[in-house]
Amino acid sequence: MRVMEIKEFGAPEMLVAANRPDPVAPAAGTGEILIKVIAAGINRPDVLQRKGHYPVPAGASDIPGLEVAGEIVGGDLAHADNLFGLKVGDKVCALVQGGGYAELCTAPIAQCLPYPKGFTDQEAASLPETFYTVWSNVFMRGELSEGETLLVQGGSSGIGVTAILIAKALGHKVFVTAGTDEKCSACVALGADLAINYKMQDFAEEVKKATDGKGVNVILDMVTGAYVQKEIDCLADDGRIVIIAIMGGSKAEVNTGQILRRRLTITGSTLRPRPVSFKKQITQQLHARIWPLLDAGKLKPVIYKTFALDQAADAHRLMESSEHVGKIVLTV
Repeated sequence: MRVMEIKEFGAPEMLVAANRPDPVAPAAGTGEILIKVIAAGINRPDVLQRKGHYPVPAGASDIPGLEVAGEIVGGDLAHADNLFGLKVGDKVCALVQGGGYAELCTAPIAQCLPYPKGFTDQEAASLPETFYTVWSNVFMRGELSEGETLLVQGGSSGIGVTAILIAKALGHKVFVTAGTDEKCSACVALGADLAINYKMQDFAEEVKKATDGKGVNVILDMVTGAYVQKEIDCLADDGRIVIIAIMGGSKAEVNTGQILRRRLTITGSTLRPRPVSFKKQITQQLHARIWPLLDAGKLKPVIYKTFALDQAADAHRLMESSEHVGKIVLTV
């Protein structure tokens, strides 16, 4: 099969086309299926892996790519984790441990979802990584509840856009930060109630103004570093900060007295190392809560640009430029 592999750690041009043996259709008892890939999503961890900063989990493919969409061509379809009665020939989008930049890819059937009604291959491929990440961190770990407000750091990223779309579809007020006025406008157009240009404004002060000093209930943080104390400052009592990346550095100096007095929670998670059993829970919750909204056209992913598989290096350059608003997708 044709793949894009990492020749050696480094710049985008280290992503090169290659031929690899076709994976064998997984046997009964494995809970895995084989997918003929039609489209694959690009995500920030792919870039980190290419640079050598994101070790591949044991047993996972060294080919990058954490989400795919395509047609089931074989595998363990009789497994109990086949939650939706999937069969050979069905189209699915899947969260995978790696191997997405390829013509064929295996996936745990527990991490496969049918295409939402009317979705293109590219739209379906844009769903798994960000939807699983946002749901597990904002709603499962952060416990964003009815009537609560969410602040998203980096609202124009793939994760940020998905967080806006899901939270607004479920009736929440959403604030975001972004690095340009244009990105802020794009976030507002997507439904954000307030978009703060963090290069021009103090986001903590703006959040406090917008909430009459009460603060927000949940913050999805991809920055950390110096942001953490400012996030504590604009968090409501009993509020939660959920960290999913450390783009601003892994160390932070915080006022622990505020955490103590105001019953604040600072937590975080990474999705890739979590077991299939946990991701199965996310699959079930997404299918129950979010897929009906996608089916009904009440929620639609935002795709910024698509590239052919052999243009993966260009897709990575765009990802690193942070010029995009929404998802970047490869067509295979």
